[in-house]
Amino acid sequence: MNFEDVISLAGYGIEAVGVLVIIAGSVAASLCFLGQYRKQAEGVAYRTYRRQLGRSIILGLEFLIAGDIIRTVVVADTLANVAVLGLIILIRAFLSVTLFLEVEGRWPWQQAEEREGGSRDVV
Repeated sequence: MNFEDVISLAGYGIEAVGVLVIIAGSVAASLCFLGQYRKQAEGVAYRTYRRQLGRSIILGLEFLIAGDIIRTVVVADTLANVAVLGLIILIRAFLSVTLFLEVEGRWPWQQAEEREGGSRDVV
């Protein structure tokens, strides 16, 4: 087994972690939703569910991007593969940013706005 094989396996491993994060986050968010559905005011459980689900997808996408970068740059460093990697990263980064906007209600580079009670969220 040479260096490229090890790096390729590491890239696939990181991508597998990303998929597992999305699956585990989806299951955990769903279980929390089912447990809180009747206990909370109307709409609160749903908003919490969407926020938890969105956060797990965003985190999983970050792992998937990292795995793609590792595999493409180290293992298959042709110009065509790097261009495909760039396109994949752009698509996944766009998904991450739009999901963050949907979940948090602000752009990732903006500071958290003041909430009810005058406290600020820590970013």
